[in-house]
Formats: sequence, structure tokens, C-alpha cells
Amino acid sequence: MTTHDAADERLRRWRLVLGGDSADGTGRALTGQDAAMDGALTALYGGGGTGTSRKGGNRSAGLGASAPSVARWLGDIRTYFPSSVVQVMQRDAIQRLGLSALLLEPEMLEAVEPDVHLVGTLLALNKAMPETTKETARAVVRKVVADIEKRLATRTRATLTGALDRSARINRPRHRDIDWDRTIRANLRNYLPEYGTVVPERLIGFGRASQSVKKEVVLCIDQSGSMAASVVYASVFGAVLASMRSISTRLVVFDTAVVDLTDQLDDPVDVLFGTQLGGGTDINRALAYCQSQITRPADTVVVLISDLYEGGIRDEMLKRVAAMKASGVQFVALLALSDEGAPAYDRDHAAALAALGAPAFACTPDLFPEVMAAAIEKRPLPIPDTATGS
Repeated sequence: MTTHDAADERLRRWRLVLGGDSADGTGRALTGQDAAMDGALTALYGGGGTGTSRKGGNRSAGLGASAPSVARWLGDIRTYFPSSVVQVMQRDAIQRLGLSALLLEPEMLEAVEPDVHLVGTLLALNKAMPETTKETARAVVRKVVADIEKRLATRTRATLTGALDRSARINRPRHRDIDWDRTIRANLRNYLPEYGTVVPERLIGFGRASQSVKKEVVLCIDQSGSMAASVVYASVFGAVLASMRSISTRLVVFDTAVVDLTDQLDDPVDVLFGTQLGGGTDINRALAYCQSQITRPADTVVVLISDLYEGGIRDEMLKRVAAMKASGVQFVALLALSDEGAPAYDRDHAAALAALGAPAFACTPDLFPEVMAAAIEKRPLPIPDTATGS
């Protein structure tokens, strides 16, 4: 590319960003596909008004409230922009132009690019959704869930199967079952420098796989509106964990009420449509229910996924966490389970949990299997360097 071509391309990009206002300073006119791309951007990011006309070169928002026109716009942006950009623009359209209600129409749902954020919006609209739209909405949600499962399920099962076997290690193993790393570390005091070796007094081995339940996992999920993406990922992980015979999995969602969705874990889509995003938060009540379901505390992992904005009794919530930990429960507090970056959260409550030995931190879906493996093996959690609640 020549210097002139590179300069022209930069000018073209700035023109698309700035929108052709008389003060943009580019003096660049757009034609063909560039003009169509600019029209799609103008409809969403225009400076004001609701019409589609342009006067004096100024942008004006122009999606209107018509489902057909929005459906055409959705088709346009899928033509001109990559999927990752399309998802951002869809999210912006829902937030900036109040298009949530239009997602209740089947033709709209068929036109959108499915992603986790769209699923969150659909779940929030679930109770208002007409029967004619529900099947289409379920198809959209199922596609997103299938994509997440495809990306995460195999690695999750492999990681946790290894953790379960290691957590059941034995002290008189057969040779092929010896955990050499743990055995060497346990016998370092028996190192013989003249021979350059360790003489093990005690062998530590991996437990042999069995069909019995080795661990119990309770996923306790805050379903307030800000936790939408976390609810989606947690539901998928809950279904994956429930498919493993060695883990007994319970999934509980809560706002000011508590709902146990364990019996729906064979289908994460059913779990998601059993949630009701929005409303208040009563973490203490949710933990009280989870605590009542624990029968083997030393073999139980409780995962609280919440931004910790507690509307219930704060001191009681902290007492419950302390009591569960004292009984042998491995308690994990996640401020978010998503790829959305640093979440908003209650810093006082996060600090209080950290003081109890339960640091709260945001966790990406890719890290979650490692977090669960560490909890199962009762070793330190792999808290990210950017953790905010530790």
C-alpha cells in the first residue's frame, strides 16, 4: 500500500467514525458500501432525532420503532461488520434506543446475532414474551448455550475428573497409582545427598476412579439484572457438572426469593427460562437454604456467584459463611462469571468475606474449571492478579 493509499484509508476510517458532520474536518464523501455502512452507524449512533433523513450532513438516529425496519438494519450490520462488532452494536441498540420490546417479535429474533448479552435480555423479557415468540426465543438461547458448551464442556470434565482422582489419593498405592510429585514433597526430609535421591517412608497415590459420588457442589447464583451473563455461564457449567457421576450438583438461584432448579439441570435452557432476572437481593436467605441442603460438609463446595450487594441481613450472611467454612465446606465467592471485565460489587462485603478466608474475585468462564479443581482438591484458588475482592 502506497503512502497516499494509507493516508486515504485513514481518512476513510475517520470519516466513518466522525459521521460526516460539517465540523468533522475530513471533507470526505462516501459512496457504495461505505455509504451503506455509514447509514447503519448513523441509525444507531446519530446525534439526535428519530427520523432517517439527513440534513446538512448531520447524523440522526433512525431505527424508529418499526420491527421490519430494525430487522433490515440488523441484516445490514451483519453484512458490513464482523460478528464481534455486530454483537456490540446490537447491545448498544437495545440500550440506547429502547428496542427491548421489539425482541418480543419472532421476525426480530430471527434477524439478531445470538450472544450471551442477548440471552440476558431475553430472559429479562421472559414473563412478557407472547407465546408466538417463545419457541423462537428458546431456539436463540439454545444456540448460545450449545456454543458455550462446545467451548467449555470437554475441558471442564477433564480438569475436574483429574481433580477428583487426586483428591481421593491413597497412602498404600500400587506403583502405577503413585502420585510422585506429592510423594517426593512429603519425603524431602529423607533426601540422601550421597545417592542424590529421596527415600520415601510414605507413598501417596491417586484414588482409583469409581462411580460413587465423591464431591457435592452447590452453585448459588444471584439473578439480579446486573448478573445476566453470569447466570448464563453458571447454568451451562451447572449442567456440565451434573453430567458427571462423581459430582452431585445443586443449582440455586435467588433474588429476594430462593428457587432450586436442580431438577432441571439436564437442560440448561430450561434452567435459564426458570430464572427471573431483576429484583432485589437476599444473599443471607439463599445461603441459609444452601446450608440446609449440605449433608457432607467436608466433601462439599459451595460457589456463591454474586456482586454482593446484599439486601438481607449482612451479619447473618457472614456468620453463615463462617459456619460453613468451620464445618469443612470449601466456600468460593465469585463477583462475576463472565468475560465482561471488572464488575461493580460491594467492596465492604468483599473485604468481610476475605477476612473470613473467602476472597471474592471475578472469574472468566475459561478459568472456572481451574477454580473448581482447586476447591475440590482443597488447595489455594487460582485467583487472578487483577482480583478485586482479595
